[in-house]
Amino acid sequence: MTIARILAEKGRNVSTIQPHRTIAEVLQILAVQNIGAVVVTDSEGGVLGILSERDIVRALGRDGASALDDAASKYMTAKVITTLESECVSIAMEKMTTRRFRHLPVVKDGKLAGLVSIGDLVKFRLAEMEQQHEALKEYIATA
Repeated sequence: MTIARILAEKGRNVSTIQPHRTIAEVLQILAVQNIGAVVVTDSEGGVLGILSERDIVRALGRDGASALDDAASKYMTAKVITTLESECVSIAMEKMTTRRFRHLPVVKDGKLAGLVSIGDLVKFRLAEMEQQHEALKEYIATA
């Protein structure tokens, strides 16, 4: 299965911000939308970075409350690992597990096309395993 299938089910809506927005503004978005990360994009939808809850916690731990007034670009992860819609779910999971991050932007033609979380991938894999389990039970019952 591919990332495209997950996006087809969950949707392609991604919360984005511009790099000059403050950490306080990012926190507001995260809280209101109940999400764990935002993608920092340019005006054409190109991915500049990603800013997660972990990035913000590190910023606050390092710079204190003054970090809330700083630009998102100061604390974002700029070397973003991305995926393509055609990538297999298992490869995307491996990337996220070995590199220890929970959000993976999906790009198409150099533009942001979606976002998958480790939770999305695990949910998909569990559903896939359940289908395989049911198919096996049916096979055994009819054999």
